[in-house]
Amino acid sequence: MHTYRALLRTPEYTPLFASFTVQASAQTVSALALGTLVYDATRSPLLSALSMFGGSFAQMIGALTLLSAADRLPPRAALACTALIFAAGTAVLAVPGLPVAALFVLVLGLGLVASLGSGVRYGLLSEILPKDGYLIGRSVLNMSVGTMQICGFAVGGVLVVALSPRGTLLTGAALYLLTAAMAVAGLSRRPPRAAGRPSLRETWHTNVRLLSSAPRRYTYLAMWVPNGLIVGCEALFVSYSPHHAGLLLAVAAVGMLIGDTVTGRFVPHHLRQRLGPPLRLLLAVPYLLFAVDPPLPIGAAAVLLASIGYAATLLLQERLMALTPISVHGHALGLHSSGMLTMQGVGAAVAGGVAQATSPATAMALMAAASVTITLALAPGLRPLPELRPAR
Repeated sequence: MHTYRALLRTPEYTPLFASFTVQASAQTVSALALGTLVYDATRSPLLSALSMFGGSFAQMIGALTLLSAADRLPPRAALACTALIFAAGTAVLAVPGLPVAALFVLVLGLGLVASLGSGVRYGLLSEILPKDGYLIGRSVLNMSVGTMQICGFAVGGVLVVALSPRGTLLTGAALYLLTAAMAVAGLSRRPPRAAGRPSLRETWHTNVRLLSSAPRRYTYLAMWVPNGLIVGCEALFVSYSPHHAGLLLAVAAVGMLIGDTVTGRFVPHHLRQRLGPPLRLLLAVPYLLFAVDPPLPIGAAAVLLASIGYAATLLLQERLMALTPISVHGHALGLHSSGMLTMQGVGAAVAGGVAQATSPATAMALMAAASVTITLALAPGLRPLPELRPAR
């Protein structure tokens, strides 16, 4: 499968793509509204960053406790239920007078639910598509995220001004309701992908199995840590430039869209593994420019260029699939997503703390330097595989 036409003709891919797109738009406008609401209330870069990405901390808790359910629940029902939970939670976040502490408890709770939803969604994707269609299918989902972030952060910035942050959160809640409806209407009933009941023991057993392999472990670390540090840079956009944060976030989404489009559709198979190392470095190096606190246009150009490097994660996912038995693809992809989002939360917290002590621009440069260092340290464990083919 090498064309978008063939991909979109695959049964159930289009409704999965459509519901994913609406959910991405809901997440985008809600995150910007929540970050703005918290920053207006506290004037704290740290709390603003944590409100946008702090729910990611709960992702790893979910990965350690709930992830075995990702292959043991009916996919359509699970996706619809998680969207409904997000709709209710986002509506509660918009309640006037909600204490900041209660807000963060709710954010963490939604992050816990998201860890399960990611495993269900990406496991269903690997079930719907043929083996050779995963890369292009996942790249299109990533492109959808990029497009919805471009539109969502731009529209979200307008909505925050026109409706207030709370009104924008209610808009996000409505979009989550639409996500649930699309999942029910567009996806067919499927039995769970694995037999048995979800359990903490099974979750731990599979996690240990996945991480016991050194090649898989290096792949996971490369997807989690450098990415999380750079998302920490993005978490500082509100405090770095309060009036242009939506622009910077949209520019980052444009770069991610470019990288995923080119890598997923146009890069030949034999060049993919060679492209990975430069893309992993590209993700961080442009942010070093923030050490000199550049003017907004130059800073935006650096963000655009760096965000193209997010395509490295797409190539690492293909590597993970080649290293992982098909029987645990759902769990493996859920662990990837939960670990990556957890590290994004860690990156946001670290970046916010450094910004409190220095400045947002300096913190972004320091986070980028750390990302480059870790990327270089992991490089020996990410040598090209002899043959990139899904494990059996």
